[in-house]
Amino acid sequence: MTVKHKAVAMAGAAALLFGTPLHAENGAAGWLRYAPVTLAARPPQRMLVLDNAVTVKSAAAELQRGLLSIAGDRLAPVQRLGDAPTLVVGTFAKVKRALPGWSGPEQSALGESARDGYIIQTFVTDKHTDWVVAGSTPSGVLYGAFALLEKLGENPQLKQFRVVSEPSSPIRWVDQWDNLDGSIERGYAGRSIFFSDGHVRRDLTRVSAYGRLLASVGINGCNVNNVNASPKMLTPEVIAGLGRIADALRPWGVRLAISVDLRSPETLGGMKTFDPKDPQVIAWWKSKVDAIYRVIPDFAGFTVKADSEGQPGPSQYGLTPAAAANMLARLLAPHGGIVMYRAFVYNNHLNWKDMKADRAKAAYDIFHPLDGKFAKNVVIQIKNGPIDFQVREPASPLFAGLRHTNEAMELEVTQEYLGQQRQTVYLVPMWKKTLDFDMRVDGRHTPVKDIVTGKVFHRPLGGFAAVSGVGMDTNWLRNPLAMANLWGYGQLAWNPDRSAEEIAENWTRLTFGDNPKVVRTVDAILMPSWHVYEDYTGPLGLQTLTDITGPHYGPDPQSQERNGWGQWFRATHTGVGMDRTTATGTGFIGQYPPEAAAKFESLKTCPDNLLLFMHHVPYTYRLHDGKTVIQYIYDSHYAGAIAAQKFVDEWKTLRGLVDSERYEKVLKIQRYQAAYSIVWRDAITRYFYRMSGIPDANGRVGHYPDRVTGAEMTLDGYTPVKVTPWEDASHGEAEVCLGRAECTASTVLGRTMVPMAGVYDIGVQYFDVRTGEASFQLLLNGKEIARWTADRKLPGYRIDGDTSIRKLVRDVKLQPGDRLELIGHPEGKEPAPFDYVVVYPAKDQSGFHD
Repeated sequence: MTVKHKAVAMAGAAALLFGTPLHAENGAAGWLRYAPVTLAARPPQRMLVLDNAVTVKSAAAELQRGLLSIAGDRLAPVQRLGDAPTLVVGTFAKVKRALPGWSGPEQSALGESARDGYIIQTFVTDKHTDWVVAGSTPSGVLYGAFALLEKLGENPQLKQFRVVSEPSSPIRWVDQWDNLDGSIERGYAGRSIFFSDGHVRRDLTRVSAYGRLLASVGINGCNVNNVNASPKMLTPEVIAGLGRIADALRPWGVRLAISVDLRSPETLGGMKTFDPKDPQVIAWWKSKVDAIYRVIPDFAGFTVKADSEGQPGPSQYGLTPAAAANMLARLLAPHGGIVMYRAFVYNNHLNWKDMKADRAKAAYDIFHPLDGKFAKNVVIQIKNGPIDFQVREPASPLFAGLRHTNEAMELEVTQEYLGQQRQTVYLVPMWKKTLDFDMRVDGRHTPVKDIVTGKVFHRPLGGFAAVSGVGMDTNWLRNPLAMANLWGYGQLAWNPDRSAEEIAENWTRLTFGDNPKVVRTVDAILMPSWHVYEDYTGPLGLQTLTDITGPHYGPDPQSQERNGWGQWFRATHTGVGMDRTTATGTGFIGQYPPEAAAKFESLKTCPDNLLLFMHHVPYTYRLHDGKTVIQYIYDSHYAGAIAAQKFVDEWKTLRGLVDSERYEKVLKIQRYQAAYSIVWRDAITRYFYRMSGIPDANGRVGHYPDRVTGAEMTLDGYTPVKVTPWEDASHGEAEVCLGRAECTASTVLGRTMVPMAGVYDIGVQYFDVRTGEASFQLLLNGKEIARWTADRKLPGYRIDGDTSIRKLVRDVKLQPGDRLELIGHPEGKEPAPFDYVVVYPAKDQSGFHD
């Protein structure tokens, strides 16, 4: 047996030992795999279900399903307790009546009226040990059932247990930005599970499966359509279809909500106005609300995006958000519905030359003066930061600015600005930074998590909403590791005190098994991944530095500057950063309570990781560790790219310990991320080198001795074309093949690239544009060593950082004087574009050490 085969065999043996199946899995089960394990305590073989509510029935069915898979036990349904151990399932009151001696909530922090709380426990009697799954509500019973199965999967050695839990807040929603045509705004995992071709899908099996996933982490609401809502959502046909979606979600305790367009009375109703104070407009909305509740009696309510990014709103009539929100709220209130009114309201035509203009101030400036003027069933939905889901932002000061108004925090599971699930970024540590941030309201300890859950200001409604973006992809979010974010969001919405480490570890055990090596390795990738992405994109509070006017994906810092969108970082040739101080800047910092404001206002106490969000400083300004700003920008981008490459090395150690399908899927993603981090690294460091004129102290930026660019190669048919932004390609140019069936680029490898004979990896940096499927061949001394097609369907439609990608040819024997030839074959409107060829010594690692 070879060493390689022996290693694989040992990995397989370890997998069997720790209960990790090695058969292929496609990720559809998410964390609800219920992998077989040996339990220290055998579950009861009988189950007594004490309630006929639909969610209790789902709980019983889930317990049957889970225990059969985990322990191989099928529970016999019984009508009463007997002499044998029994799993008792029901609400607190009914379990107390059926199980003598069990006092339930009196022994815990839960009261009889606790919202959706549960108790799971082993209950010892004189004769045997019963298991109890009890909830304060029927939905609480369902959450308890999932909690029990989760507990067994995470810790199969349990013999006695008692877990008491209730959610932090009543609002725990996901938002789906799905469109009726089946597309998903900011969705990266296939088509909509709800809609297709202008209608609700006929087959909603996937919706029921999604409801089950959501219920397993305590999510109780799902807004199914885009906040940039179509008025057609309110047509009789679509309302009827929404009823079918609600029916699919209801067994899982998930209430349906929709986003509405305030202009619908005009565009759908044919009226001449949508003024929220107009009696005819109000009557029109009432007819729609009544029609919805006739079909969906437990309809959760409306989400509203208005006066934002082109969406119409009450400002067109000189009215405030409170006027529109309260009008809808009054109509929903008799039915128990709520209005989630987004605070994402701002002017996207700001004047770049106005040094006091600041998009970050908009939400506070608009909503703080309205505090206390909203109806009791209105909730202001506030993004975690004041801009737009950037890689790092401070907590929105509006959280502390609404003492008399219900609030919910809006997060984003779908990675709109953070790699779009083509790159691994575990978001829970980022969310925790916001949740744990102490606003110091009235000089007291007032973390954001206690504000949005209603504790600080004693609000009856509050909680969380997260843009999910799941689609028809089998594994829901494209990247198997991205499911940790959906899981993590649910865990934090239920209990924002949980740590990112605990959440990651538990997810890994349930998703990939409890092999200690698997758990350690996956966590070693997840936990630093946010910081790694930040390092190679936008550190120090620069925001993500991506293409904000395009797909929000690749590097394009210039897109944030000199326009009306207000995501500025104001880089000049002498300094960088937004001055948001009260003393000399926009005054944004003054929106925070005094103690928090003082921390950000002073350069001495402002954290370095938000420095350039709060202050404009010279490139030579020294951070708290003594490093200059410009050198930190250079160093962080190189460190981030190296760390991304190490993720490949880490994941490869799990071959044989993770099923082959998910292993290969993640490996492909991590290899892509490793290469793409170099695209980011080079673009951002080149940009700041040109802006500052200050060279990298380590001589890396602008110096790539192991590369040969297209401009330096011998070209036959290829011609240069300018790339915008210039920093996304070597010398600001790419080579394209126009008007020919094929073009070639060749070079003779000198000793700079190949110092001696040996085994090397060859990388071809090319552009994969969606306008066609060009193909390439790579020849060594006239012999083909690789052939591939540009068919990855990357986010962009032009030659730039969005579409830059690397083809890696591994373990090639080279010596000085060898001739490399790249042949490009255009197809459609894709001209087989490329940037450069790179050569470096082969390593049994990621292979991207450029």
